[in-house]
Amino acid sequence: MKKSISFLIVLILAVTMFSEAKADYAVNFFELLKHTIGEYAGKPFILFDWEKQIIRDVYGTLNEDGARQYRYVYIELPKKNGKSELAAGAALYHLFADGEQKGEIYGCAADRGQASIVYKVAKDMVQITSLAKRAKITDSARTIEDKKSGSVYKVLSAEAFTKHGFNTSACIFDELHAQPNRDLWDVMTFEAGAARRQPIWWVITTAGDDPDRVGIGWEIHEYAMKVMSGEIIDPTWYVVIYNYEGDDIYNEENWFKANPSLGLAKSLKSMREAAATAKNKPENERLFRWLDLNQWITTKLTTWQPIELFDNTVGTWNRNDLAGRDCFIGLDLSTTTDLASMCGIFPPQGNQPDWRIIWDSFIPDENMRERIALDHVPYDKWAAAGYVTATPGNIIDYTEIHKRISLWRTLYNVIELDADRAFATMLLQILEKEGLVCVDIPQTFVSLTDPLNQTEVLLKGKAPDPTVPVAGDPLLTGFMTHEYNLVARWAFGNTSIAVNGQGFKKYVKEHKGKSVVRTRRIDPVAAWITGMARARYYKGNVDISAEILSDDWGM
Repeated sequence: MKKSISFLIVLILAVTMFSEAKADYAVNFFELLKHTIGEYAGKPFILFDWEKQIIRDVYGTLNEDGARQYRYVYIELPKKNGKSELAAGAALYHLFADGEQKGEIYGCAADRGQASIVYKVAKDMVQITSLAKRAKITDSARTIEDKKSGSVYKVLSAEAFTKHGFNTSACIFDELHAQPNRDLWDVMTFEAGAARRQPIWWVITTAGDDPDRVGIGWEIHEYAMKVMSGEIIDPTWYVVIYNYEGDDIYNEENWFKANPSLGLAKSLKSMREAAATAKNKPENERLFRWLDLNQWITTKLTTWQPIELFDNTVGTWNRNDLAGRDCFIGLDLSTTTDLASMCGIFPPQGNQPDWRIIWDSFIPDENMRERIALDHVPYDKWAAAGYVTATPGNIIDYTEIHKRISLWRTLYNVIELDADRAFATMLLQILEKEGLVCVDIPQTFVSLTDPLNQTEVLLKGKAPDPTVPVAGDPLLTGFMTHEYNLVARWAFGNTSIAVNGQGFKKYVKEHKGKSVVRTRRIDPVAAWITGMARARYYKGNVDISAEILSDDWGM
């Protein structure tokens, strides 16, 4: 068996040849393109040495029949190293210069937004070069057609593709680690280019946030690593991985190991700033390791804030002091069998200098004993103290929550109620009929990042010195206090933060292995931040319900 394998390797090497002409041809095409972003925008796309080596190897290495040897090009590198322009250049090479008639070139990504990134770079490259004369661009379909060869470059995303037959000549996967499942990869790679002489699949990606190691990105990464190490002999794969795997993450020498374009396309100054930020917060260190050093994430989440911050921000006021004041209600009704919470948020107003927070939580009475045993917290004692309300039956009675909201409306000037409508449709419809403004707050990274950040800033803020004039908007630069509430304190300690590749974050329950630890509840915090998503726009008596927010809010 060993002799057979050795013979096969020798045979493969024997029939491989290198064409300087084809390598030069590909490099020349790339360098006829122009940069579209940053300080290089509008200048010729002169390849960096590491990029030129890849292009020469991929397009110059041939089999004995003259076809390209490499079918899969796997490149893994951190953010801001020119990944999108390299991917766009590859797509355009196969669209305009590969010699394929009626070629099918596909750009694949996890979602529409990610898929549009490389497409937009490719479109801009076309429009500022002579290729514009040959191109037909259709933004509505996100396609670019070469009118000379009939080849088409089309964008696909995991959330919007149909499983029909593809006759792929080239496929560029951007950020493979972000694919929600393996479906798009399987469809685009399994016999998709069988009718082509030399189809090619480019995978240009960063490392992934996949601690469980279950995603298609990790699967392909592992295969590529084995090819690179020689554990797997696959002459159709070309693998380049730039990263730094160690813990000496603030040593600048190690930054250059992971970032081939550092000091060129990627600013050393910005890298230093990212490192300085990473020293301050666990979630920032996690991002720095992932996005700047290309390390595959091994920890799931980071704790939001230490419990001491909650303890140190208990106010000296009580609910009676809040009577008649403007209030936003945040609501978390994600479950009917466990715990639900509502949060009252009172922005600074009148002679009140601080943000003030109160909570009411609810649990079904009949399964409270079971919940005490499972969650290991004294719901019965919390109920007796008024921190949680036990509602009749074995599911949370939303009529009790409705009554509490109605009570708050008599005690306070409730401006609006904010909740994820997907979990509270019927209750919100009733409240809207009663004249309460209800705003949908999707529980997404985009929706929750700013309210999380502002809440953190306000919790860490300090009461102003009354002898010093206030600088800045107190709604943005003030401080926050809250009532003493043991259920909310418990939830605060349970709250973890997930951060995505764009730096957006949201609260999540603690994980253990592949599963959510459902006994570590965060409902009061979820209600709090959901309410802050809108309360942060408060401007006294101004009606904010009609304010125009970003389309990303889904409003």
